[in-house]
Amino acid sequence: MEAKEVEDTKSNFRWCWFWLVSVIAILVIVAGVLAILEDLKDSKKDSASHHPGPIVKKYADALEIALQFFDVQKSGKLVNNRIVWRGDSGLLDGIEMNLDLSKGMYDAGDLMKFGFPMAFTATMLSWAILEYGENMKTVKQLGHARDSLKWITDFLINAHPSENVLYIQVGDPELDHQCWERPETIRGIRPLTQVNTSFPGTEVAAETAAAMASASLVFKKIDSSYSNLLLEHAQQLFSFADAYRGSYSVSIPQVQNYYNSTGYEDELLWAAAWLYHASKDLSYLKYVTELNGQQFANWGNPTWFSWDDKHAGTHVLLSRLNIFGAKGMSSEENLDLQMYRKTSDAIMCELLPDSPTATSSRTKGGLIWVSQWNCLQHAMASAFLAVLFSDYMVTTQISTLYCHGKSYSPADLRDFSISQADYILGNNPMKMSYLVGYGSNYPQKVHHRGASIPVDANTTCKDGFTWLDSINPNPNVAVGAVVGGPFLNETYIDSRNNWMQAEPTTYNSALVASLLSSLVRSSSVVDSFT
Repeated sequence: MEAKEVEDTKSNFRWCWFWLVSVIAILVIVAGVLAILEDLKDSKKDSASHHPGPIVKKYADALEIALQFFDVQKSGKLVNNRIVWRGDSGLLDGIEMNLDLSKGMYDAGDLMKFGFPMAFTATMLSWAILEYGENMKTVKQLGHARDSLKWITDFLINAHPSENVLYIQVGDPELDHQCWERPETIRGIRPLTQVNTSFPGTEVAAETAAAMASASLVFKKIDSSYSNLLLEHAQQLFSFADAYRGSYSVSIPQVQNYYNSTGYEDELLWAAAWLYHASKDLSYLKYVTELNGQQFANWGNPTWFSWDDKHAGTHVLLSRLNIFGAKGMSSEENLDLQMYRKTSDAIMCELLPDSPTATSSRTKGGLIWVSQWNCLQHAMASAFLAVLFSDYMVTTQISTLYCHGKSYSPADLRDFSISQADYILGNNPMKMSYLVGYGSNYPQKVHHRGASIPVDANTTCKDGFTWLDSINPNPNVAVGAVVGGPFLNETYIDSRNNWMQAEPTTYNSALVASLLSSLVRSSSVVDSFT
């Protein structure tokens, strides 16, 4: 080989080597930049998840108070109960059918155990724990919330003795309302009411399935056998509810005077959504999308979330899947989940006070107000959904919600929720806290049997009405009770005989606990609980 050829070969080799080194260097630089960007993304996510906002003391204090009402309402052989004026009660409940239905919780100011709202109470407590358990843990309330949840789910398990039988009521409301007595002095055996294949109750069976499915997730890491038992009951109850469709208000007409149902389609979707989260069984996802979404979901038509109507809660819960993603989802299922998401957007736009589509169902002071009976339930339920949706947006870095061309941020939704919580805690025209035990001015004459009768009073069924009619404050404080709330003109009459405004409910306490747990920190990032 001649010298020139050797030199050309060396030159070509040097150029190849130069380009190779250059390409490698460029690739290293690009990889470094991508790594830095990923680190920044992770850092941002970690910063949000590991450095949540500071504790907001008023909401932490209010949460501690709110959770105590579950101890006020407990039936059965009490364990470590924090309410000194409460004792054992309802120990014979279920005995005539060889069932132990002594646990569970009394519904309101009466001594009834209504399975439909009680199951909703459990579902909401579970949802709050799953989304905001870390907030509860930070302020030392997570254990109390779990204990109260288990007190209900223990009852629900025993109330479901076979696949197609569910006991949905303990006590006769007509007889119960003829007495005014403390739960500790209940005498005799109380009648039971059940749904079965001959007398179906789809909504109550499905809501109970939702309660057990959501609770199974709560206990999954701390008591796997109990979690599995709950999931098994949930699946059986859902199959029963779906196979034997019929409203319990039709099967058992007497329930219409107390917890009348307006339909069961929403509960079927609600239960299936929770069962998908709990089991990862894609058939439940298909149930709420391809099979029944179009027929049952009422897409595009926001309704008020309550013990009776689960549509809004279902939309937000399934929006979670749309926002965070779900494995094994078909394109059709994804499209249907987008419909749940769009309806959730519409719900949020109705709640925001200055949105083009803002609801007019609110007081001048800004409280969501839908019904004169227990008006606060809609305000609390709406506020919880709003702050939860806000946190979904923050977690996934969705910055904007559009309402007919006007844009809103997650902070706007949180501000709305704060306005509802603050109204309930005393920032209202009455300057009164509707959470009993919070602040210096709260209702003193709550419509509540146990709270109104002194512990040492020797009363029977009838003469206890002396305490109902008394103008004196309750001798026992129903700590954590959320009363019905104000009239549309934002007035409140503190009288035991004003049961429309002055009677608390157990599910109200689940709603306020859910809302307060979401606001315990000034900002939150939620994690997947599936």
